[in-house]
Amino acid sequence: MVGNLSWVISGGMILGALLMAAPTFAQSIAEKVEVCAGCHGQDGKPSDKSIPIIWGQQAGYIYIQLRDFKRGDRKSEIKQPIVSSLDKQDMLAIAQYFAQKPWPDLGQPRAPKQVAQQALSAEHSVGCTGCHLDRFQGSGTTPRLAGQSREYLAKTIADFRTRARGNNPGMTDLMLATPVDDLTALAQYLAGL
Repeated sequence: MVGNLSWVISGGMILGALLMAAPTFAQSIAEKVEVCAGCHGQDGKPSDKSIPIIWGQQAGYIYIQLRDFKRGDRKSEIKQPIVSSLDKQDMLAIAQYFAQKPWPDLGQPRAPKQVAQQALSAEHSVGCTGCHLDRFQGSGTTPRLAGQSREYLAKTIADFRTRARGNNPGMTDLMLATPVDDLTALAQYLAGL
């Protein structure tokens, strides 16, 4: 009996020590987002121009994209495994973390006057500013487009048009209804803002 009691006491002490140490194993948000920097950049400038800027992006938009990657509503062989272990609170905290960062300047040139005019004409018929606002800064769950890389914008437009990106059917409809040369002008214009 005494031997069993000492095992119970020892086991209880070990369990107690493990439970007290458990918070030290939990990763901070800064540690969790470190994996993001591999593609999205330590300074907010992605290593590959077809990867979006997430520094300074709208928190609501970032959260929805993380949620959609986790659910499989937005496809990515790279991102789905990364977000699969995140819970809602982690995703909200990560979104807030990046939203508070300053938007980086990629140093992209402004669109030439003719391209800007075509883009603004296309914008008036599509109505981009109805959601993305006058300066294409976005708000809440609508993303900032101004200053995003031209390559990423072009890829996103193409993904909506081919339905490779299916987590926003309304955008697919808009992209399919807009002539390709107008979309090309919009991508170049938005990148230079």
